[in-house]
Amino acid sequence: MRTTLILATAVSLSACMSTPEQQARAERNEAAAVLSPDGQSFGDGARVAGPARTCVSLSQIRNSRVRSDRVIDFSGPGRQTYRVVLNQSCPQLGFEQRFTYSTSLTQLCAQDIITVLQGPGISRGASCGLAPFQPIVPARR
Repeated sequence: MRTTLILATAVSLSACMSTPEQQARAERNEAAAVLSPDGQSFGDGARVAGPARTCVSLSQIRNSRVRSDRVIDFSGPGRQTYRVVLNQSCPQLGFEQRFTYSTSLTQLCAQDIITVLQGPGISRGASCGLAPFQPIVPARR
């Protein structure tokens, strides 16, 4: 069985120039990739909530939040959240904030590939490998 799922979040169609507020938000979102020296929290205040997993069942993924070119938070039932910090920056992922993946399994795994969806005509952008799924407790807003 082949499953294809498109995860998307709202795309801001603001001007290309960054405002100070947009720059601050980008810096906060990039901080989500930085794990503290003790390995227990991220730069955005999210806390590690257990050992990382190689795969997560698709039934445990309800939505995603692209935080930057390297960070995606996957949310599921019961307030469970998994953070994936890509090994490398995935070009345009943070700007477009939407991607697709294809899997023949009923789970999404660290070795799977995501592809950034670009523009109003929905063209395919960069393809990037996922990383392990780290359970987290998100920072309070």
